[in-house]
Amino acid sequence: MAFDETLAARIRDALSRKKGIEERKMFGCICFLLNGNALAGVWKDRLIARLGSDEGEAALREPHVRAFDITGRPMRNWVAVEPEGVEGDDQLKDWIQRAVRFVGTLPAK
Repeated sequence: MAFDETLAARIRDALSRKKGIEERKMFGCICFLLNGNALAGVWKDRLIARLGSDEGEAALREPHVRAFDITGRPMRNWVAVEPEGVEGDDQLKDWIQRAVRFVGTLPAK
């Protein structure tokens, strides 16, 4: 499955100074991991971000955000942000920071 390479490059750039980041293809997309834990990625043309349950529920009420669901069953603590929600670099960096705040609390793998 193809994914938006431009969005992936923007995420790489936003995470370039962060330690513990690696990149993997999984879920039919490109994912970025922090200390071995999935953090964010690109599925088709959408940013996917891993948030805690409270932040994830709140994020679903924001414009251009929906549950990340590729199987008919949404992935818990993940959201998908439509391209309009990450047009600007500040918007993208905000989503990545939210994911880093949550995933940074998880034990390293």
